[in-house]
Amino acid sequence: MPLILDASPSPSPSAIEPSPTTLRRQEHHEADVVIVGAGILGSSLAVTLARQNRSVILLEKSLKEPDRIVGELLQPGGVQALQKLGLRGCLEDINAVRVKGYEVIYYGTGVEIPYPANAAGDGTDDGPKTGGQLDGEKADSASRRPEGRSFHHGRFIQQLRAAAMREENISVIESTVTDTIKNGWTSQVLGVEAETKDGRKDVYFGQLTVLADGYASRFRKEFIAHAPVSKSKFYGLELVDADLPRSMHGNVILGEGAPVLLYQIGTRETRALVDVPEGTPSASMANGGTKGHLRNVVLPSLPKCVQSSFEIALDDGKLRSMPNSWLPPSTQQVPGMVLLGDAMNMRHPLTGGGMTVAFNDVLMLRDLLSPEEVPDLGDVQRVKRQMRKFHWRRKGLSSVINILAQALYSLFAADDPQLKALQRGCFSYFQQGGQCIDGPVGLLAGIIRQPFVLFYHFFAVALLAMWLVVCESPLYRLPLTLISTVGIFWKACVVIFPFIFSEMRS
Repeated sequence: MPLILDASPSPSPSAIEPSPTTLRRQEHHEADVVIVGAGILGSSLAVTLARQNRSVILLEKSLKEPDRIVGELLQPGGVQALQKLGLRGCLEDINAVRVKGYEVIYYGTGVEIPYPANAAGDGTDDGPKTGGQLDGEKADSASRRPEGRSFHHGRFIQQLRAAAMREENISVIESTVTDTIKNGWTSQVLGVEAETKDGRKDVYFGQLTVLADGYASRFRKEFIAHAPVSKSKFYGLELVDADLPRSMHGNVILGEGAPVLLYQIGTRETRALVDVPEGTPSASMANGGTKGHLRNVVLPSLPKCVQSSFEIALDDGKLRSMPNSWLPPSTQQVPGMVLLGDAMNMRHPLTGGGMTVAFNDVLMLRDLLSPEEVPDLGDVQRVKRQMRKFHWRRKGLSSVINILAQALYSLFAADDPQLKALQRGCFSYFQQGGQCIDGPVGLLAGIIRQPFVLFYHFFAVALLAMWLVVCESPLYRLPLTLISTVGIFWKACVVIFPFIFSEMRS
């Protein structure tokens, strides 16, 4: 039998008789919405729809606490969305750490990039002021700087699932979805087929089926034309009692190789993520594989204060990996079904924007699919119209985070002279302070949602990189230097425009 978890109210006469919708879910496996995947998006969307009095079946292949090395840093824009969804309490009791911004270290020289002041409030005196404080914390009313949160991914997921289980309109079922059920005449998705751990097959029907089964989605290939592109992997270690260059910040280490990201996920635990591009010579089997690369190349490049804890974690042997994938978004036009979350759209996790995009997507769907906008989720044409609106409206945030993640990674993992020049220009730009850091980190934080601002700062970095090359060139080499600056500008265009174009298509 499948494991079915529903809200369990305190005993009362009314609790003896389940509601008709609960009986419909439990006995007939029918609901308004069937959601596949109880992860970040699936769990939060289930709660959101249930609070609009929709009946929801939430299917998850394993309800055990997941153990992943990404999805551990929630930007301020994601914290704000979580607040608006009424799920802010999920950040409590998981030993979450406040995140105040970033520290970028370029060949040993660091620059602090705090989240921008006066960017979190809405101009009123009501409600939360920082977008990042939890109960009992005091906001700095003068600066009003927003904050993010970092945590163990699995603990946060379990909090979201617990919130779903508390909702009367949700049945959480542990079962592996194996296929979709379609109308043979119209190709409308009617529900899904599933299989329990003991091999028992079952079916679940909904007016709308939401597939949110993550980065390794088994349904993506069937419903969208684009396949994820992965050119590197993050290898993760968990450091204990690490002495970070700047605590309560994401620490980005830049040097000769690909970037290294360090951030706290608990009071004593720190996550180290090392990007290893495909075909890295120092990570070949002849050179000791990935562990050899981490020991011989990455370890010496880290700040002295963190080297000992990194080496201890490496000796401990608990090294895990995760592909860094790029998947541009697609419009959702399959009748009766929508594909969401990482199953539909992914970006490099370097900037930690995935969960922020997911929670803001749920926030937007709350309005677009509300009972006022779509009284009947079985109205296929109306749902399709709303999902087309969703595709374009989400771009104010999602396109910024998607493009920024890919463009920053291209610069931070620079592997040719033009990209190295752009990387240096980027760091020098941050050193200017003021709007040169407030703008970029506001975009990264999910606070500034204007693609043109991203375009402006990216090409300001390119122009600064060109200027630095010219300033360092002897006079007699000036003609050749000017030619090389054209190459730098061209490289900047090659980096960013493919991602811009991918966001413009439907």
